[in-house]
Amino acid sequence: MLIHFWGTRGSLPYSVRTEEIREKVRLSLCLALEHGLSRKEEIDAFIDNNLPFSVKYGFGCNTPCVEIRGGPDFIICDAGTGLRDFGNYVMQHFTPPRVFHIFMSHLHWDHIQGFPFFIPAFVQGNTVHIYGAHSELESAFMKQQEAPCFPVPMSYMQADIQFHLLDPMETHKISDFNVNLVKQNHPGDSYGYSFCKDGRKFVYSTDAEHTEASDKDDYYFINFAENADLLVFDAQYRLVEHFHTKEGWGHSSNMTAVELAVRSKVKQLCLFHNEHTVDDNQLMGFLEQTRRYLELYAPKSPLSIDMAFDDLEVKL
Repeated sequence: MLIHFWGTRGSLPYSVRTEEIREKVRLSLCLALEHGLSRKEEIDAFIDNNLPFSVKYGFGCNTPCVEIRGGPDFIICDAGTGLRDFGNYVMQHFTPPRVFHIFMSHLHWDHIQGFPFFIPAFVQGNTVHIYGAHSELESAFMKQQEAPCFPVPMSYMQADIQFHLLDPMETHKISDFNVNLVKQNHPGDSYGYSFCKDGRKFVYSTDAEHTEASDKDDYYFINFAENADLLVFDAQYRLVEHFHTKEGWGHSSNMTAVELAVRSKVKQLCLFHNEHTVDDNQLMGFLEQTRRYLELYAPKSPLSIDMAFDDLEVKL
């Protein structure tokens, strides 16, 4: 498998402010002065080797959309604004007809708002399968494209769009993957997914709040994520935010992510559903704090920790 992240922010797309752009430019120029750049040919090497990630790139702005490559068709988790960029990529590199499988964690706006801008859904000959465990699955997609919310109804889309309700109690064989799902604690419920193929396991778990029950040895998530090669985990909040101001909002913390990943014997943890009110520099600090917590919580753990960003690729 290869996991490609097209959208990683939560709740809202992130808005890059002019002040943030100016600060990135200022810091880049200051570092360039320190390194004595004098020729254009030195610029690329300087960017690659000397600029911090939060300055030369950043964590992106799109809401959730994650692609799984490795099967005969396109596999997608959630349809946030990242789905637009994914669709544009498909249109540039592939010719129809194509088959798409979109697995929905839940139906909140930040997870469906990219679908009206998904160009492959407008192309005759393409097939789009949309999966979920919510009975309102089809109506939610239909309603967001009805007046007065949107000018283009779903009926205008020329692809064959099919909706499928999945039973969380069963294993589903879809496009060469064994797919399982589990109900998670979130307003209106959300579902985590595991995708298994050729001895590899990928777990996508966003919009899930883990409370005190997660300390129990038989906590459901331990078995669900066990031995995952990659766990994408909703870690939108710091622990103090989660328990003091945002408890019950349906999201989890970076420390809970570390603890559950270690207990589940996960190989790689990727923090996800990044807070939309913080900038790239703050997210980098958040990642560093999470890695330090792993050193304290389980100093001998082989777990690796990254933070999801738009266009990140992870090979399993």
